[in-house]
Amino acid sequence: HLWPNPMLSLKYAEIARDTLTKRDPAGADVYNKNYDAFKARIEALDKAIQATVDSIPAENRKLLTYHDSFAYFAPRYGMTVIGAIQPADFSEPSAREVAELITQLKNEKVPAIFGSEVFPSTVLDQIGKEAGVQFIDTLRDDDLPGKPGDKEHSYIGLMVANLTTMARALGGNPALMDSVD
Repeated sequence: HLWPNPMLSLKYAEIARDTLTKRDPAGADVYNKNYDAFKARIEALDKAIQATVDSIPAENRKLLTYHDSFAYFAPRYGMTVIGAIQPADFSEPSAREVAELITQLKNEKVPAIFGSEVFPSTVLDQIGKEAGVQFIDTLRDDDLPGKPGDKEHSYIGLMVANLTTMARALGGNPALMDSVD
């Protein structure tokens, strides 16, 4: 899950460009042009994400998510991942881990926790209720927003949707993502 950090997704594009150029040197100009256009969009996305995160009160820049897919996102933008309900090994948390998360959420006064639109989590919903925090189950980690052909049905659309959701729930300004193409 490197992709939640747009600069790492740009590295994917760079690798694809270089590999395609190596295999098809005649297409190098097209691959470079497409990469440059993508790079400009990723850099604009990166700036919008940082501005949006900066609009979130510092004490609210904490993420408890369903899956540990934000480990590469958080350090880039000054957020802290305080936990994931389903870590990389896809195990469910123990009763003790759930109790510890509830205590941690109460102590840190986290306003919201986040689940996935693809994988409903009754555990995360219950943790939110018991900790007295809002549970948002619409972060996108495996499913693009909209339908194929829609403007928002893209990686960038996914990131805009996620940051808009996070900013709204954590007290930031989601409108800062509106300028992202």
